[in-house]
Amino acid sequence: MLQKQIRSIHFIGICGTAMANVAAELKAMGYQISGSDENTYPPMSTFLQTQGIKPFDGYRESHLDHQPDLVVIGNAISRGNPEVEVTLERKLFYLSLPELLKEFFIRNKQSIVVAGTHGKTTSAALLSWVLENVDIDCSFLIGGIPINFGRGFKLGNGLPFVLEGDEYDTAFFDKRPKFLHYLPEIAIINNIEFDHCDIYRDVAEIELCFQRLINLIPRNGLLVVNYDDPRCRKLSSKAFCRVASFGYSPAADWQIDNLQATPEGLQFTVKRNTEQLGKFALPLIGKHNAMNAVGVLIVAYHLGLSADQIQAGFSTFKNVKRRLEICGVEKGITVFDDFAHHPTAIRQTLEGLITHYPGHRIWALFEPRSNTTRRNVFQNDFAPAFEKAYGVAIGRINRAHLLEPKERLNRNQIVTSLTAQGKPAFYSDSVDEIIDWLVPQLQKGDLVVIMSNGAFDGIHTKLLAQLQKG
Repeated sequence: MLQKQIRSIHFIGICGTAMANVAAELKAMGYQISGSDENTYPPMSTFLQTQGIKPFDGYRESHLDHQPDLVVIGNAISRGNPEVEVTLERKLFYLSLPELLKEFFIRNKQSIVVAGTHGKTTSAALLSWVLENVDIDCSFLIGGIPINFGRGFKLGNGLPFVLEGDEYDTAFFDKRPKFLHYLPEIAIINNIEFDHCDIYRDVAEIELCFQRLINLIPRNGLLVVNYDDPRCRKLSSKAFCRVASFGYSPAADWQIDNLQATPEGLQFTVKRNTEQLGKFALPLIGKHNAMNAVGVLIVAYHLGLSADQIQAGFSTFKNVKRRLEICGVEKGITVFDDFAHHPTAIRQTLEGLITHYPGHRIWALFEPRSNTTRRNVFQNDFAPAFEKAYGVAIGRINRAHLLEPKERLNRNQIVTSLTAQGKPAFYSDSVDEIIDWLVPQLQKGDLVVIMSNGAFDGIHTKLLAQLQKG
């Protein structure tokens, strides 16, 4: 009924990854779409252009003069935003994005929620592709752009709906995690760590939100959990549904064995209890991606796919944009773009690179941009996270002026620790200075991995241009 009453929809914060993808799908369904955002950057800004959506630049009350039937308010939008204020004053109908998803798309589907501090984007993309590869025509919402699909949202005719389950809060008017709106029938929880210090006080609060997700799975549903993670193991013991555990631990129901790095990526065997299911290969690197793959494998088995069908999906998977995506190669130096911003993700990414490219020097360029990493919450964790890097540069702390000095990440302390280990290390607010420091030290065969959940002031293209000039 709700959909029949709505024709025009305005998105406040339309360039958020999920917001942009959902806006594009709704436009394809025939809805009139408008939206606004500021400081936009690829890939979402260019994605919207390809979909025929031109957002307003910045936020103004006049952007809602057309009186849309529905306003969707992104979770990065706060009170004081002029479009929010006029929405409230005019009593326009508004929803958060998760609420829109639940009512417009999820309710009549088989909801599969992929959650966890790390790996959920890759796992959700991989599962969607495995299902698509056997013509299930699933729906999906993924907080990135899977290269196989070229978009992060699709409404298919099949029953499964794969959702990346974000534990971040829903909106300024709804502080519950997004994934609590997703009506989970099947859930994967890859891992649970502390993050999002702007909304969670400690890891106990994060555990509580995952416990609430588990409590929503119906008794005929399925919970798939990483048994190597003690928090996942603890919370899964309280589930009302069937639980399938996975990991490297022999205590897990589904066990990863004989993991090997290959020129193409990874190869490993999977056992279910004592039964060996077979050998699988995946064109990704890092042991964490083998874990992501086995969580996907369990759900695919549950949905009736064979080992051969699953492997066919694995072998043709092309990853997600900004997940160790190669930006270019100049003078024998390979530049990667990667989304890693939590110390654990940084460490896993670097470990995967050093295993896949033995003998190569790895330079890590890191932008402290997320609400957690720009603070000193992980102050003592970053230097160990960069252990596998040959050299490290740290960029500008995003929105540093909004933090008290005692709250900010201390880049000097990290650099001092790294140089004491004999690593070249540097920090600067200027991308140009970082490039000037880095380029003279590079040599053929080096790998440069740029780690940020944002644009990092265009360092990717600037570095490649400088290398090309020689």
